[in-house]
Amino acid sequence: PLKFLTVTSYDKRNIIGQTVLKGTILNKATVVSYKDAEIKISFYSKTGSLLEEDVETVYEIIKPGSSANFKSKYFAPKGTGLVKMTINEAKVAY
Repeated sequence: PLKFLTVTSYDKRNIIGQTVLKGTILNKATVVSYKDAEIKISFYSKTGSLLEEDVETVYEIIKPGSSANFKSKYFAPKGTGLVKMTINEAKVAY
């Protein structure tokens, strides 16, 4: 799954100080569908130090060549300058 699934995202702050993360998981495979993609969310300081990591699961079936959108809200650690997301794992959907 890590070879075929990619995540793109952006983040912004809402009115109550939460970090709103919006993203898209793209399945580049031509045959296999995936489900329950697990995303690792890493919060870094402005100097590049890792502050916190969280894991979120997107409970969707992502067919070959298609994508799934997701949205999450977090209270990011104080001093967060950068948020990165990577695919941790996903299951093959039969």
